Amino acid sequence: MVLYQPSNKHVMEAFSLKGKVAVITGGSRGIGLEISNALAEAGANVAIIYHSSKDAEGIASQIEAAHSITAAAYKANVSDQKDIEAAIQQITRDFGKVDILIANSGIATAISAEDYKPEEWQEIMKVNLDGAFYSAQAAARLFKTQGFGNVIFTASVSASLVNIPQKQAAYNASKAGVVQLARCLSVEWVDFCRVNCISPGFVATEILDHHPPELREKWLSMVPANRMAATYELKGVGNLEVVE
Repeated sequence: MVLYQPSNKHVMEAFSLKGKVAVITGGSRGIGLEISNALAEAGANVAIIYHSSKDAEGIASQIEAAHSITAAAYKANVSDQKDIEAAIQQITRDFGKVDILIANSGIATAISAEDYKPEEWQEIMKVNLDGAFYSAQAAARLFKTQGFGNVIFTASVSASLVNIPQKQAAYNASKAGVVQLARCLSVEWVDFCRVNCISPGFVATEILDHHPPELREKWLSMVPANRMAATYELKGVGNLEVVE
């Protein structure tokens, strides 16, 4: 199938994801949680992949009850190719298929470039870049057999500019890699799935908690609106990438 072409539907029907199955890595908190809720609101059944969350199963139950869809949580390490592959396969068995994969898991640190230890650099790359690829790869193997599917990467504005004053060369480089990865895969996998990528700016999530208040004030001073985005403001962007 060369790049899926949707039928000419009524506009509201075109935005419905009823009956679809969506997998969201890092889907139990921050941007990932809002994506999980947004896809459920649009009618999709949701499979949340988490690694360290203590209440992912409870969150999945809440999403299921709130939106009258099926939701479940699966523990997996996205930086372990075999682990994420097994999780995608289990989700496929449980739900019958997978239509959408959101590669959203990510971590950040603020370390001066000259001070990075090899393991600190590698940890960022393993989760943000390797993990994004392994997640997409596992889904793509399924999509190639199905003949259809959607992959969406959560990158960052840091992929194309240097946010200051924090020092986060590893994070910025990893997200730039995600953007280029998405470009490559969108061409390579065009016959059986669509690949998109979003690059949010500053969004108020837990990932910012390790930064001191003075940094937040600095960031706000550089934003014309003088505020960070709320996670729910990304819901429309994410859904636009998967509607068929």
